[in-house]
Amino acid sequence: MRKTDNIVENISSQQLSDALSERYLSYAVSTIVSRALPDVRDGLKPVHRRILYSMLRQKLSPSAAFRKCATVVGDVLGHYHPHGDSSVYDAMVRLAQDFSVRYPLIDGQGNFGNIDGDHGAAYRYTESKMTDAAMLIMEGIDENSVDMMPNFDGTTVEPTVMPGAFPNLLANGGMGIAVGMATNIPTHNVSEICDALNLVIDKPDATTAQIMKKLVGPDFPTGGVLIDDFDTICKIYDCGRGAFRIRAKWEIEKLERGAEQVVITEIPYGIYKSKLVEQIADLIDAKKLPLVEDIVDESTTDIRIVITPKSRNVPAEKMMAHLFAMTDLEYKFNMNFNVVDSKGTPRVMPIGDVLREFVKHQKIVLQRRTKWRLTNIDKRLEILGGLLIVYLNLDRVIEIIRNEDDPKAVLMSEFQLTEVQVESILNTRLRSLRKLEEMEIKKEDKSLREEKDKLQLLLESEELQNAQLHSWFDDIKKQFAKNTVVGKRRTEWVPVSGEVTVNVDEFIEKEPITVVLSNMGWIRAAKGHLDLNNLDVKFKEGDDLLTAFHANTTDKINLFASGGKMFTINGSELPSARGFGESVRMMVDISADENIIKAFVLDTSAKYLLVARHGVGFIVAGESCLAQTKSGKQIMNVDSKDSAVLCVKVDGDMVALSGSNDKLLIFETDQIPEMQRGKGVILQKYNADRTCTIDAMFFNKEEGFGWTTGRGTTKLDDITPWVAKRASQGHTIPVGFPRSGKFGK
Repeated sequence: MRKTDNIVENISSQQLSDALSERYLSYAVSTIVSRALPDVRDGLKPVHRRILYSMLRQKLSPSAAFRKCATVVGDVLGHYHPHGDSSVYDAMVRLAQDFSVRYPLIDGQGNFGNIDGDHGAAYRYTESKMTDAAMLIMEGIDENSVDMMPNFDGTTVEPTVMPGAFPNLLANGGMGIAVGMATNIPTHNVSEICDALNLVIDKPDATTAQIMKKLVGPDFPTGGVLIDDFDTICKIYDCGRGAFRIRAKWEIEKLERGAEQVVITEIPYGIYKSKLVEQIADLIDAKKLPLVEDIVDESTTDIRIVITPKSRNVPAEKMMAHLFAMTDLEYKFNMNFNVVDSKGTPRVMPIGDVLREFVKHQKIVLQRRTKWRLTNIDKRLEILGGLLIVYLNLDRVIEIIRNEDDPKAVLMSEFQLTEVQVESILNTRLRSLRKLEEMEIKKEDKSLREEKDKLQLLLESEELQNAQLHSWFDDIKKQFAKNTVVGKRRTEWVPVSGEVTVNVDEFIEKEPITVVLSNMGWIRAAKGHLDLNNLDVKFKEGDDLLTAFHANTTDKINLFASGGKMFTINGSELPSARGFGESVRMMVDISADENIIKAFVLDTSAKYLLVARHGVGFIVAGESCLAQTKSGKQIMNVDSKDSAVLCVKVDGDMVALSGSNDKLLIFETDQIPEMQRGKGVILQKYNADRTCTIDAMFFNKEEGFGWTTGRGTTKLDDITPWVAKRASQGHTIPVGFPRSGKFGK
């Protein structure tokens, strides 16, 4: 049999879907556990853990000299993290940014980026070492406190988790996106975390409300103001996910002649300052912030964003309330406590479970460190016991060493010593064989036995273990106390009970404008009331005037589309008439297959007649036509064969309708129903499907009915032949009626 035949026999068949499922599941689990989600015990992802462990092995302690980041990145890649160098260095940079993490784990020297979103310099230019917080995370790692596992090529080992009592998960938070899940954990104040941990030690079943009285809430590196109430905060932490509302911190500066300006000193966490300033500036240019005159970024090392109100009459509180509603000066931080628990299972955990898991981990670390210390004490006591025997039989020991060919075996046999004790004796220096050393050994032996008794009691007593954990957390709290620069709470908690309501219109200066709308949907506003019969405006090639009318900057400009929707634009937000204007479809969401039927100044106290193509319509109140969103407000129900064609203001007790069937119908306005939304009723009846409504006009019966053409106004002396009930066909148009079928108004 050929070798190739054997290969063919060893091929196993498998469904492609099954193979893909198995491999994708393996990839997903690897991404979730080994990359994206932090461990609840040390708050670190594998890449962070490997960076810190590598720096520890390189002795880059806070007291050491800085070392090139390229050295650290190379060591991490070569020994622990077989991925790209950018993944390692990006993680290093974030751990050094005091605006990204609350307590930086790396002390960086060089350009590590800034709050404007600029990236740091390449790792060949920057240097780093660890901070005190990083050392606390790894405290006791050489005392068999955690399990070690082989690295990717089996040449060395790395820790599965860090042992230190520094509560890094809550202190520095974390974010990550895995396959089918994500995590986003806010930062907190270490002093408050330690208080919460001490509470959980004494009261493991503490409720979320009891915990949050100690923990308060997030404490972001960039400060800001947390405006949620206590009940909302408790609810979010109780389920492990939810959104916090964070606002920028601001203050008022007085200027000359009674003027004021607002200065932003802190911005919400996760917002780039440069993009925030750019966002506000764009909204000012688009006239969507009518209360704001200008914004200037005067920041240096501290944030200072100056916002100038439109006028002295604009209260700073209302201007800021409008800015909070329109910009990222108020931002929602979506918390998601999705972490890998102590069993290696990813899950969303409430705050109580997070604290209990950490306390449980620290107890295990304490027990392992205690057992490690006991083992070392036993070894030392064994050696000290052998040395004491030497001093009691010093002459005989020297004689054996000088005369015997195998002194080790003789010593073990004659004095009942262990191999470890004999090795220690044989390695003892001659100058140590003095009375003082014997006294020191006895003293050390006594001290170690006392320590051993205490450690054994510690292992047997949960109460003593809890006391030791209290001591650890109290030491950390003292090191990062709130009266220190690094420990001071930065995010202020100010629950907002009632929101400030802002009516922007009352602060808009009333100025006359002329609104110009083209056939292709380009809209603009010229200053002043121009002569509508002699407009000197230019249009894009192939475009022409659709309508022009007078308005004011305080007016609401409504657009009625063929799809039956009303769209509302503030007069103050219309673009200048210096150019061709702006496409109205950029301002409101009018579909590409819809046409603008009517543009007009909305009078909320008036009423409007809406008519569809086949003579169906109804009257709607002006206040119902006001659209609050960019997507508009559906008023008339239409379809592709019967689209909206007319929107006419109701200003008479009679209405006249003309259709493409060359018939005119006049009836009383009261016969048309008033609706807020719907399809309407038949206004004028048509026999042919191709017949459609052309125009509608309201008039008062006492004033009479007529139409306007280029030759002037024509009035009918007797309208009786055309007067009928609603839904009638009407009568043939009178002599002299415009061929266009329009009334000329």
